Amino acid sequence: ITNLESGKKVARFSLATNEYYKDSKGEKQTDTNWHTVVAWGKTAEIVEKFVEKGKEVGITGKLKTRTYTTDDGNQRYVTEVVADEILLLGSKSDK
Repeated sequence: ITNLESGKKVARFSLATNEYYKDSKGEKQTDTNWHTVVAWGKTAEIVEKFVEKGKEVGITGKLKTRTYTTDDGNQRYVTEVVADEILLLGSKSDK
């Protein structure tokens, strides 16, 4: 969580998604992908108060790609999920 000078909050965190499938031998496989999620304002406040490592969440938002130049002059591309809504999943007793 970052508090900006304007008073607005921004939350930036990694989210793992898992895809399960069976390979050609019939063995169960898992494919895990990591995504950077960015949430602003009230959504960031929800993340700050209720989301912790391992918590299951549902996110709606949009993909945004931005570019930046490193100190050594190389251009880099970053794709992030900009969250509009975060749904807290699991039971209240989950820790």
